[in-house]
Amino acid sequence: MRPVLALCLLALLGARADIAEENDVLVLRKDTFDQALQAHKYLLVEFYAPWCGHCKALAPEYEKAAGILKGDGSEIRLGKVDATEEADLAQEFGVRGYPTIKFFKNGDKKSPKEYSAGREAPDIVNWLKKRTGPAATTLSDEAAVTALVDANEVAVIGFFKDTESDLAKVFVQAAESVDDIPFGISSSDDAFSKYEITKDTIVLFKKFDEGRNNFEGEVKKEEVLSFIKSNQLPLVIEFTEQTAPKIFGGEIKTHNLFFLPKSSPDYQEKLDNFKKAASNFKGKILFIFIDSDHTDNQRILEFFGLKKEECPAVRLITLEEEMTKYKPESDDLSADKIKEFCDLFLQGKIKPHLMSQDIPEDWDKSPVKVLVGKNFEEVAFDENKNVFVEFYAPWCGHCKQLAPIWDQLGEKYKDTDNIVIAKMDSTANEIEAVKIHSFPTLKFFPAGAEKKVVDYNGERTLEGFSKFLESGGQDGQADEDLEDLEDAEEPDLEEEDDQIKRDEL
Repeated sequence: MRPVLALCLLALLGARADIAEENDVLVLRKDTFDQALQAHKYLLVEFYAPWCGHCKALAPEYEKAAGILKGDGSEIRLGKVDATEEADLAQEFGVRGYPTIKFFKNGDKKSPKEYSAGREAPDIVNWLKKRTGPAATTLSDEAAVTALVDANEVAVIGFFKDTESDLAKVFVQAAESVDDIPFGISSSDDAFSKYEITKDTIVLFKKFDEGRNNFEGEVKKEEVLSFIKSNQLPLVIEFTEQTAPKIFGGEIKTHNLFFLPKSSPDYQEKLDNFKKAASNFKGKILFIFIDSDHTDNQRILEFFGLKKEECPAVRLITLEEEMTKYKPESDDLSADKIKEFCDLFLQGKIKPHLMSQDIPEDWDKSPVKVLVGKNFEEVAFDENKNVFVEFYAPWCGHCKQLAPIWDQLGEKYKDTDNIVIAKMDSTANEIEAVKIHSFPTLKFFPAGAEKKVVDYNGERTLEGFSKFLESGGQDGQADEDLEDLEDAEEPDLEEEDDQIKRDEL
């Protein structure tokens, strides 16, 4: 039986498909995915689409990280799956947007962990090392400390003569809670001497701003985490494809944005003023610079109702349950004025800024009425009218598909006294009472003294809209519980471009 068994095993091994590699990244398919999981103890997999801009921007950093780990002889490997070609794999792992990155450990397919750090090679490497090794690396001598500091944009070192002290224990707890920064522990006399450490402490080293920060808070995990949060990012961070996850994935949800063209002759002077103001708000407000010249940033300008020729400009945004925007009253971009604007915001003395276009002279001449911020409430909340509004974006593909049907609906009801069909460009107009999360959004404002709003969730057909209107907003009305659930979910892949998404800002 042994020769037969051996032949069978050889046949099985021969039948195993070879796993291709591109720039140190495993190219995985349905017939090689399980094989890769069994062959590699730790496997990070990116599910991508060839046409996805975010995926294209990630690719060089992902390959760089793969090369670093492979070169170190690590047990960790990086792989990728073209989700447009391997639809079964994408469905199996719940891929709903691009890129989706999942971490597999010990061949376990049932519970992969979502990758949650930045999109630069060091972020990827550090996150993976944290997931596969100790939360804080023991650094035996000064050379090991220096190597960790030199190799990373940010590194946190605990200098402890007593590794069992309360501070050392809190340090390790904090290290276990932070995925994207390397932590190290050293008791080396030479390290204490080189970095001028006179007592057990924690130091954050960084390759920007002041270079290092020494922890001086209470011996509590929350205090250490707050110290790291306040110091791990530059005073001013430029918005790019790579920095977006750090910006939007961080704990600071109030962002002060500076739209400034790099081509401006006084670019550095203005950026220095912005940075000077930022020093007053560490840990409270994140200061972000956006190059208004860059083509990829034009959608962001549009979101804030800005044109290139209006830059430089400052806008503040809060990213809690709802996005809220604020605009300074003055165009003065001195450090003092920017600081005053942020102080007034923190004191609750600034009202949200709502964009509005001017009311077109012919806004009510066509069957579909044109609404803007300045005439919205007067029209939509007219107690004698039933008003059906499409909130759209000019660039939205779904809105373009809906446009002829919406025009037909307007034509059908143009002579009906109590029904108004309207539309509003929500990229240029905002209403405090109505928050728009995706395009197109359809809302019905029934006649009556109460300012009631009904969400439409029926078929996007002339027949469906007509039934809805003739039923008084009942046939096709969105279920409230369903609406909440849908808002909480990620967009479907085919609708991704029509969502207002934070990672596109």
